Amino acid sequence: MSDITERKILLRAKNIVKNYISGAETLHILKGINLEIEEGTSVVISGRSGSGKSTLLNIFGGLDRCDEGNVYIGENNITSLSEKELSAYRSKSTGFVFQFHYLLKDFTALENIMLPAFIAGIKKKHAIETARSLLADVRLEDRCGHFPSQLSGGERQRVAVARSMVNDPAVIFADEPTGNLDPQNSEIVAQLLFESAQKRGKTLIVVTHDKKVAARASKRFFLENGQLLPEAG
Repeated sequence: MSDITERKILLRAKNIVKNYISGAETLHILKGINLEIEEGTSVVISGRSGSGKSTLLNIFGGLDRCDEGNVYIGENNITSLSEKELSAYRSKSTGFVFQFHYLLKDFTALENIMLPAFIAGIKKKHAIETARSLLADVRLEDRCGHFPSQLSGGERQRVAVARSMVNDPAVIFADEPTGNLDPQNSEIVAQLLFESAQKRGKTLIVVTHDKKVAARASKRFFLENGQLLPEAG
């Protein structure tokens, strides 16, 4: 009798199609993407510039809509949600890390992390405790009162990583999270992103060109000609 517990499927994409109209031309960006991602795993999607990686990530995260197909998070089909329902889904079920940190300049590191929790209606005491814990995860507990202008580029991105997890989302989407960083800070941010997601049991889906970042994932895919191909190793 096996003692291996089978992971549940967190994200299921079925026949995802996305086209863009450019003048008289139709650009077929995603041509029937099918994918299943188990909860608690880390997945990297690579591909050439313009291949549709960010578009696919945005569809998974509810920031964009596909022309055909369905995306399920758990049992919920997010492609059938209204804009209001999608907003609630993003707030409660997802965290985002982008290439640029998008921190609010007039708020401290701690306050920037807490803000999504306030918007979601989490009590102040709990939001503060969670934000402090997340700052410790990204090794910035001594920077909690610093404003973005007082932080380095790598530190700002580490705050963005912490912020993505403050609402205890099921899945973290990261779009080129190290794209604006030098090699040293890129290594630090990637390490902390993957470590924090694993520590807190999050499913992590990353789009990146960085081979060192990609090597950290438990599964890797390459997007080419509108198709998602598994990478060996």
